[in-house]
Amino acid sequence: MKKQFKELLHHYKVEAFKISHHHDDSAQKSAAEILAFTREALNNEYHYHFHTDPDPKRIETFKMINHFVLEALLPPVLEKVMWRVMSLERTHEELVKLVGDILETLSDDNLRLDP
Repeated sequence: MKKQFKELLHHYKVEAFKISHHHDDSAQKSAAEILAFTREALNNEYHYHFHTDPDPKRIETFKMINHFVLEALLPPVLEKVMWRVMSLERTHEELVKLVGDILETLSDDNLRLDP
């Protein structure tokens, strides 16, 4: 049984390493999914409401900063965050699979304790 547990844990570690180091079999699919989530987040319309009537120059400056942030700064940051989220989700799925395999091994009727 120890050997089975070691094999299950080793398999999990290998899969988690592949996920965290971009050795996914579906790298292009993952990249497309990340870009889609990033695009969706960037396309959400966020509005800032001034509490007082601002000067038109201030509004223009604010719009310029807003466009720069949305077009230059935010996309690479969001892509990295989304990659990390997807990586953690896939690692979590592998961990759930590992726990399921361990429980199946423990509930096996032919359970034999190896020294």
